[in-house]
Amino acid sequence: MGPQGGAWIWPVIVILVGAAGFAIGYLLKNRSISNKVAKLEEEANRVLVEARTRAMELEIEARDKALQVLEDAEAEAKQRTQELSRQEARLQQRRDNLDHRMDALEVRERKMQSREKQLDEREQELDRAWETHLRELERISGLTRDEAKDVLLQQVESEARIDAARIIREVEAEAREQAEAKAREVITTAIQRIASDQVAETTVSAVELPSDEMKGRIIGRGGRNIRTIENLTGVDLVIDDTPDTVILSSFDPVRREVARIALQRLVLDGRIHPGRIESVIDKAREEVEETIRHAGEEAALELGIHGLHPEIIKLLGRLYYRTSYGQNVLQHSMETARLASIMAAELGADVELAKLSGLLHDLGKAVDHEVEGPHALIGAEIAKRYGFPEPVVNAIGAHHCEMEQCSIAAVLIQAADAISGARPGARRESLESYIKRIKALEQVANAFEGVETSYAIQAGREIRIMVKPDDVDDLGAIRLSRDIARKVEESLQYPGQIKVTVIRETRATEYAK
Repeated sequence: MGPQGGAWIWPVIVILVGAAGFAIGYLLKNRSISNKVAKLEEEANRVLVEARTRAMELEIEARDKALQVLEDAEAEAKQRTQELSRQEARLQQRRDNLDHRMDALEVRERKMQSREKQLDEREQELDRAWETHLRELERISGLTRDEAKDVLLQQVESEARIDAARIIREVEAEAREQAEAKAREVITTAIQRIASDQVAETTVSAVELPSDEMKGRIIGRGGRNIRTIENLTGVDLVIDDTPDTVILSSFDPVRREVARIALQRLVLDGRIHPGRIESVIDKAREEVEETIRHAGEEAALELGIHGLHPEIIKLLGRLYYRTSYGQNVLQHSMETARLASIMAAELGADVELAKLSGLLHDLGKAVDHEVEGPHALIGAEIAKRYGFPEPVVNAIGAHHCEMEQCSIAAVLIQAADAISGARPGARRESLESYIKRIKALEQVANAFEGVETSYAIQAGREIRIMVKPDDVDDLGAIRLSRDIARKVEESLQYPGQIKVTVIRETRATEYAK
């Protein structure tokens, strides 16, 4: 075989070898797939067996739980059945007890009916016996029942009149002997139990300064600061050689207190100019109003009187700054209330009524400078307006005999008021006369048209009048000062001379936007 004949053999061999390799690969692949299928079938069988086993376990567990629930339900039902049985037994026992009680009550009712029947029969027997007895008495005495009754009543009435006349004479004689001594004892006991101190009012207050340099700042440039203070408060500021001190002089303690508080705050703050002065004085007035309210509340609380109207409390507080012949009116009212309540207790009268009437008896003095009429009638009208009982209104209005006294409380208030005012050291006539003269001076000035307010200063030696600038011009202010001076000369009595100063102030205000 030549070279050309042997050339086709190698390709054939390669093809045969490739075919043989393919056949072998195919066989191997089929065997591998068969093995995998066998494994998958085996795994599926295993999972199926496990699922069946788990399902059986779950079924068994579910049956166990169902059996347990059933057993629990049966046990609970059994327990409830037993409880119902016990309750039924108790109810049956209660029914039996009630039946027994009803039987016992029926027995007792029958017994009561029997006793009532016996009592009725006995009462009828007594009535028949009483009628028989009365007829026998009428036969023996020869008088009928009505005639015997009239004779007996006449005898009893005659004896009673004789005994009553004798007792009245004895009581009158004893009362005459003991009335004066008893009255003195009651009044003395009341005064001793009160033992109030009387504080004398003054017309000046002193304000201490940190240094004399502060006096110049209070006076201000051209005296504008001191004029503003005096015009706004109505108080006279006395700045003299007394070191580190300014004297405030005014008959009105309310004004003086407002000025004192305002000046102390201005000195402490250091800013002293007309705008600041006006603001501080307004705040001081508000503080004094609060003090007035607090004084009224304290007075009512100290006496144990509650439920007063807020306006009544304010009026009582205003009495804190009011004096009567040198005696503080609020303290006088409290003292009168205590005296009246003590005397009422001694006499067996209404203590609380006497105490309330005593506290309010001078209520009219809080507004008597604003309302015409006696302060007793003004106070009675205020009390009536705020719904106080009629005995309180009568006691207030009758304590100076402007009204007829209609109760023992009115008599006690009149006596307590007189005792409080007449006891030694209680009042001073000179101060009261001075205050009345100062108030009369202000009233004369306020009566003129165009006057806004007026203040009497320097112990009544000067009256300063603030006029409304829109109503009074400069020439009118001059005429007004002359007219007021002439009116003062005609209507008032006063020592020396009185300076009349009319002040007209014009203010221009605009706002920057």
